[in-house]
Amino acid sequence: MAHVKMPLDEVLAQVTGWTRCTGREAIEKQFTFADFNAAFAFMTRCAMRAEQLDHHPEWSNVYNRVDVVLTTHDVDGMSDRDVAMAQFMDGIAAA
Repeated sequence: MAHVKMPLDEVLAQVTGWTRCTGREAIEKQFTFADFNAAFAFMTRCAMRAEQLDHHPEWSNVYNRVDVVLTTHDVDGMSDRDVAMAQFMDGIAAA
């Protein structure tokens, strides 16, 4: 399925707590969890969803923190896949 390119402002209007990355067309967010196990469980669930969406985040993990950057390399910017991935991440982080 083709990615649908979207303006960055439109993407940001559809997600909560995400911000623009400096110097590139991408969004970022930091998630904080109770401990490493909770952070790793979040990353595992996101990885399984990313495979389904064929859209993979850029991320790093230090103990209970997961820093995420989303962008769609196929369109050199933002797409509907970034919105879907961000909304999924927000949903499971809140659970």
